[in-house]
Order: sequence, then C-alpha cells, then structure tokens
Amino acid sequence: MSRRTLWFMTVAVALIVANVYYIQPLLAQLAQTFALRPTGAGAVAMVMQLGTTLAMMVFVPLGDTLERRSLIGILLLALAAALVAMACAQNIWWLCLAGAAVGASGSVVHLIIPFAAHLAPPQQRGRVVGQVIGGLLMGILLARTLSGWIGGLWGWRAMYGLAAGVMLLVAVGVRSFLPKSPPELTLTYPELVKSIVRLAREQPTLREASLLGGLFFCAFSAFWTTLIFRLESPPFHYGPQAAGMFGLVGAIGAALAPLIGRVADRHGPRFTVGAALGLAFLSFLVLGFGGNSLAGLIGGVILLDLGVQAGHVANQTRIYNLIPTARSRLNTVYMTCYFIGGSIGSIVGAWGWRLAGWWGVCACGLVAMSLGLAVFSRSGVTPLSGDRRIA
Repeated sequence: MSRRTLWFMTVAVALIVANVYYIQPLLAQLAQTFALRPTGAGAVAMVMQLGTTLAMMVFVPLGDTLERRSLIGILLLALAAALVAMACAQNIWWLCLAGAAVGASGSVVHLIIPFAAHLAPPQQRGRVVGQVIGGLLMGILLARTLSGWIGGLWGWRAMYGLAAGVMLLVAVGVRSFLPKSPPELTLTYPELVKSIVRLAREQPTLREASLLGGLFFCAFSAFWTTLIFRLESPPFHYGPQAAGMFGLVGAIGAALAPLIGRVADRHGPRFTVGAALGLAFLSFLVLGFGGNSLAGLIGGVILLDLGVQAGHVANQTRIYNLIPTARSRLNTVYMTCYFIGGSIGSIVGAWGWRLAGWWGVCACGLVAMSLGLAVFSRSGVTPLSGDRRIA
C-alpha cells in the first residue's frame, strides 16, 4: 500500500472516531441544557457507543462481501447528517436518537481498519495496523481537547455543526485516496451473519482477544466519562477546556502506536497484551492514590492510554492474522465486544462516581483489569485450542 493511502486512512479514522467522543468534555454542558444528573448525561454517551455496537453487527461484516470504498462513502454521508441532527437537538430524546445515529454511522471507522490490514504486506501488518489504530486513539483523545475548547467558547452545538462539515470533506477524500476493493467472497446476508457466529464459536483466540478488548475499553470509558466531574470538583474547579487538555496528555500513548505495532511484530502480540494489562492496572492505582493532584492525574492518564493502546493494537494484530478473507467479520466480533465494554464502562463509571466518588471510578477500572489479568493468566496455563479455518 502507498504511504499516501496509509496516511489518509490514519487521519480519516482519527476524524471519524472523534465524533463519538466529542461528547465527554461536554457532558456538564449537556446536563445543564437538558436538566440531567451525571448518570443521565453518562447515559447519552452510553447510547452513542451502543449505536456503534449495533452497527458493528449490521454494517461492518459487509466489508467482506461489498466494495469497501463505496460502502465507506455512503456511511460517511449518513454520519454527516446525524451530526447535523445532534447539533439541532431540542430535547433529551432527540439528543439520544441523534447520538445513536452518530454512533451507528461512525462504525465506518471499523471498515477502514481491516481494509488497511488487507492492503498491508504480512511482514508489516503489525506496523500498519498500529499506525491506523494510533490514528484512531489520537482521534479519541484529541476529540476531547477540541470539543472542550469549542464547547467552552461557543457551546456544544457548535462542535457538532463543525464536525458535520469535516465529515463531508472526508467523504470527498475517500474517492481520491482509497483504492477500489472488490469483495473476495460471495455470500448472502443470512450466510454472512451465520459465519460470524461460527467465527466466534470456532476461534478461541478471537474470543479471548474480544473479551480482553471489552475489559480494556470498559475501564477506559469509565475514566474518561467521569473525568469532567472530577475536574469540576474540589480541589480543581476546572471546566470543559481543562478536561479537553487531558486529551493532549493521553495522546502521548497514542503517538507510540507504530512502536507498539513493531513490538507485537517482534515479540508476539500475546506478550504485548500481558504488558498492557499490567500497565492499565497500575494506572488506576496511580489515579486513585494521586487523584487529588494534577501530577497524579497526568501520570495515570499516560499509563492508562498507553496500556489500552498497546492492548488494542496487539489484540487486533492477533485476530487479523487468523483468516485473511474474514477480517471484517473478525473485526465485527472483536469491536462489538469492545464497544459493549465501553458502553458498560460509561454507565458503570457514572454510577461509581455517584456512589463513591473518584475511588468508585478507579475501583471500576481495577476490577475490569483484574478480570482481564485472570483471563490472560488462565489462557497461559491452559493454552487455547487450535483456531479452525473458516471461509
């Protein structure tokens, strides 16, 4: 694949995925606009991620049986329309429906990542996947910085109006920068769905990677959904701009994505997953004990984002090496579990904050990472049975 194509994919996934995460520094403003409690505002973020989860099961598998470039362009136009609806929302129900549509059409990013893996030569797949996922993580993190500043200056509606225009530009770029990609399989949609179920049943590596991915994103979402409420509280008393600036801190981890991909290529992705679980667990100890100081929060954010990033890159490298002709469907299983975990983390994090404050949030992260370490340790003692080949 050309460098031009790779860099367009990297930037495109960053801009696309950002739409799902603009909301997090804006939750306090949304709560004021629609008279919501913190748990109600957290539910809006959860609805967005649920929309992505549902769309993962409906649209993303089609990447194995339809021409990818055209499918990506159509979903980008739908995303632009959903963002306009978000900017114009007049009540909480309208906001939730528009948010679900943003999440659903934003699933297009998970057509681009397996497309990149498909175009990459096998010996460079970890690096290529690492770079594109680095763009995805950079988009997630810097989305908070941008929306925090835009929201602080002009309000949350301005952010979504601007995002709609950006998506139209990306849709134009798709026609210029991405090659056509004829489908490699001819399956009816019911056959496609059945094959996804078979993949999940017959690929133990896929099941483990999906479970661990969901636990990583559960902890990640619990932290980022509630950070704005922590920063608004004593001793900080900060607003959305400060919450957005933490996205710049987290971007340090995202910037290491190509390096993480090379580590996975050299030492094996399973080694990288184990290290990532340890880093993420440590991050919540740092966040818990150091959560009353900026230094503690910054150190914890760097460790958390580096751990989650490393785990995500390594897990996706594992699954993309299983069956070349089923990468979109493998990604469907993995990312569905990933976003289910994120949706649970958004609402559980908000409940943790309500029940026990900052330590309640950190406890959610520690529990998720403890479960991940238990799953990882068990598969090391009892090796996974061989993955079966499937069309």
